[in-house]
Amino acid sequence: MQPKYNPVHILLFSALLFLTGCASLRTDKRQYAGVDNMLAKGDYAKAIQQIEAVKEKAYTFKDRAVYYLDIGMLHHWSGDYEKSNEALEEAERAIEENFTKSISRSASSMLMNDNILAYAGEDYEDIYLNAFKALNYLALGQNDAAFVEVRRINNKVALLESKYAKVADKLNEAEETQETFAPSKSRFQDSALGRYLSLLLYRNENKWDDVRIDLEKIARGWKLQPEIYPFAKPSFSDEKERLRPPKARLNVMAFSGQAPDKKARTFYIHTEEGIIVLAGSSENYLGKQNLSGLNVIPWPGINEGYHFKLQLPYMEKRPSKAGRIEVAVNGRPAEKLESLESLENAAVETFSIQMPLIYLKTITRAVLKGLASEKAKQDMTANMDSGMAFFTRIAADLLIDTTENADLRVSRFFPAEAAIREIHLDEGVYDITVNYYSTSGSLLYSDKRTGVSVVADHLNVLESAYLN
Repeated sequence: MQPKYNPVHILLFSALLFLTGCASLRTDKRQYAGVDNMLAKGDYAKAIQQIEAVKEKAYTFKDRAVYYLDIGMLHHWSGDYEKSNEALEEAERAIEENFTKSISRSASSMLMNDNILAYAGEDYEDIYLNAFKALNYLALGQNDAAFVEVRRINNKVALLESKYAKVADKLNEAEETQETFAPSKSRFQDSALGRYLSLLLYRNENKWDDVRIDLEKIARGWKLQPEIYPFAKPSFSDEKERLRPPKARLNVMAFSGQAPDKKARTFYIHTEEGIIVLAGSSENYLGKQNLSGLNVIPWPGINEGYHFKLQLPYMEKRPSKAGRIEVAVNGRPAEKLESLESLENAAVETFSIQMPLIYLKTITRAVLKGLASEKAKQDMTANMDSGMAFFTRIAADLLIDTTENADLRVSRFFPAEAAIREIHLDEGVYDITVNYYSTSGSLLYSDKRTGVSVVADHLNVLESAYLN
C-alpha cells in the first residue's frame, strides 16, 4: 500500500507541529494541581483564583470551551450564579461552533493530532451545562429561563445519534478511508436530572399532566437505561398531593464526587499482507475479528512488516468518598437522600457513542503517517552512511511518535452523582444540615445552612455539594 500523501511532506508537517511547541500536541493538566483538595474543603474561591491565574497560559483559544466550563462550574459551586451562567453560556456557544467546524473539516483533518483542533466538548458536558444553568436560574428566581435550559437538555439527548452520524458521513468522504465510519448506538435516551427539574417547574405551575409525563419518562429511563441507573429509582411525591398538597415543600439536591477524567492507552499496530493487527486492545469497536485479544482489521493494499504506535483516550471514573447523604431540618431525625442521576455513568456512556469514530480515525492516521514516515526515511537515508542513517531513522520515529498523543481535554468540575430528597414543612425559616458520609459510615463533611426560608406555593430548592 502506497501512502496517499507525499511522505516527505508528512514528515515536514510533523516537524512543523513539533516546532510549534509540544504543548499543542498533548494535553497539559498542570493547572489542576492541588485543586481537588480545595474542592474537598469547599474552598471554591481559591480554586477560581488558581484557574484565573493560569488562564492565558493553560487555556489557549482552542481550549476556550474547557476554560469556560471549568470557571462556569466553579462559579456555580461558589454561589455566583450570574457569573456561572455567563461562563456556561460562552462554553455552550464555543462547543456548538467548534463542533460545527469539526464536521466540515473531518475529511480534511485525518492527519492532524486532535489536540491541535478546537475542543468541541464531550456530550455529557454539553448536556449537563444546561442542567446547571437551570439551577442557576432557579437560584436567581428566573423560572422561565430555567425552563428553557431544561428543554435544551432533552433536545440534546435526543440528537446524540444523529449528531455523530453527520461526523461519520464526512469522514467516509475522505479518500484515505479504508473502513466505514459509523458511531455506536446511544443507550442514553433521557436524563433523570433534566426530567426532575422539569417536573419541579411544572408542578410549581400546577401543570399536572406535564408532571405525569415527566414521571413516566423517568420510569422509562430506569427500565431502558440500566447502564446509567444501576440503583433503585427514587420515590416521588404521591399523586394524592395534587388534591391535598402539603403546606410547603423543600427539595434538597446534593451533588457528590467528580465526573470522570480522560486517560490514554497506548497500542501498537502490526501489519500483515492486507490486514493490520492492533495489539494491546481487547475492545472491538468495529466488530471485526478478534483473536486472542488482538483486533484484526482488513486493510487492502498494505504490506507486511510495519509497526506503528498510537494512543486512544478513554473515560476513567474517579472514585467518590461519599457513600451516603442525609439531611436534617431543625435537629429533626435525618432523612436519607436517594440517588437520582449518575453523571459519571452518562459521561462514559455518551463517550462510547463516538468511540468507534475516534478509534478508526486514530488508526487511519497512525497507518498513513507511519507508512509515509517509512518511505521518507528510505528516501532521506539512501545516500547516508550507516551511522547517520541510523540516527535519522530514530529521529523520524521520535518525531512521528511525538505527534501521536490522545486528546485528553475534559472539564474538571462536574460532579459524579446527584441525589434528592423532598421534605414537607410548614412555611417558615429553618436551619438545615446536609451530611455526607463515607461507605463505612464516617462523617466526611457537613454543609450547614442557617435561616433557610421555605415558602408555601413556591419552588424551594436547596442545593448542596461535596466534590470529593
